[in-house]
Amino acid sequence: MFAFLRPDLARLQAYIPAHPSGNTLDRLDGNESYLDLPAELKQKLAWMYQELIATNRYPDGGHGELKEAIVAYVNNYKPNSPNSSQHDSQPRITPAHISVGNGSDELIRSILIATCLGGSGSILVAEPTFSMYGITAETLGIPVQKIPRHAQDWSMDLAAADTAIATQEQSPVRVVFVVHPNSPTGNALTVAEINWLWSLPENILVVIDEAYFEYCQHSLVGELVDRPNWLILRTFSKALRLAAHRVGYAIAHPQIIETLEKIRLPYNLPSFSQAAALLALHHQAELLSVVEQVITQRQTLIQELTTQPDLQKFFRVWSSAANFIYLRLQNEQNVDSSQILAQIIQEMQSQGSLIRHTGGGLRITIGSPEENQRTLTRLATVVDRLL
Repeated sequence: MFAFLRPDLARLQAYIPAHPSGNTLDRLDGNESYLDLPAELKQKLAWMYQELIATNRYPDGGHGELKEAIVAYVNNYKPNSPNSSQHDSQPRITPAHISVGNGSDELIRSILIATCLGGSGSILVAEPTFSMYGITAETLGIPVQKIPRHAQDWSMDLAAADTAIATQEQSPVRVVFVVHPNSPTGNALTVAEINWLWSLPENILVVIDEAYFEYCQHSLVGELVDRPNWLILRTFSKALRLAAHRVGYAIAHPQIIETLEKIRLPYNLPSFSQAAALLALHHQAELLSVVEQVITQRQTLIQELTTQPDLQKFFRVWSSAANFIYLRLQNEQNVDSSQILAQIIQEMQSQGSLIRHTGGGLRITIGSPEENQRTLTRLATVVDRLL
């Protein structure tokens, strides 16, 4: 290894997302929307590129128009949710509360630089969860405190969390990362977990990743005015169908946003991506109209997995508040579950379905009804051979 490279990086593995070529596979591994932008919106976006974007000019480095549109979306979005918490309130967000990133990943890195870099502290995550919190922290030399979840509902072990925070004197916890709902397990934050987040002192930043909030139909953004140490992450990559454009945003107290704006790279979001995000927000009702179908398909898939005898015998399945479901082997304590799951992944891909092996289980994104049925049939065939 070159002497000028940090030696601790040698032990890390790069995050390499799967990106198969061709369109013959049912791609239910990436938590993307199974629907592309409607053809007429793609045509409109192409017109915007042709007529409104000068490729010889830098993009709007302050994201002014996009921030205004995001504010309107945040303040006016009214999810129809049975999951309301006792703390729910109407958001009162302004552009000063918004920072826009090249995907949420850039914002995660900026948060870590702003809070923990240079031995200033550590982060806390409850595993399994979105891996990029830990991966990004480790690339920056930031310690990661990991606590378990309760397997019956994947809620966080709050006693372990309290212990971790109380005992980290040399590298105190500066940031707690949670996902609402969590990936890969699909569970939304419980009232007890939300109350615990409320109880954390203001010297700890609480980052709530709401990448899937449109499917959960419940948001904690209304808490921000009363909780200045909270930050909410969101993305255009899921329900708004813009995964290819890499647009994410943070919502937080203006002083936090001011710091994130200092850290992010200038001109971090291309003009075309800003145009796509504006277009999606202007047509949000049309784009979000399929959310109810995803929720219905999610329940159908869970029902099939829990009622077909062989699948029920082989897998344990949990309820989900996201656009994916999570399952594990029923007898995982008595077998090499990792090897079996890897075999399932390989055989599913050979038959035409991509699903994800992560967090000790399988994550299946909700696709079209046809994709879901093909994947279910293929999974049943694989399990039949394994039983």
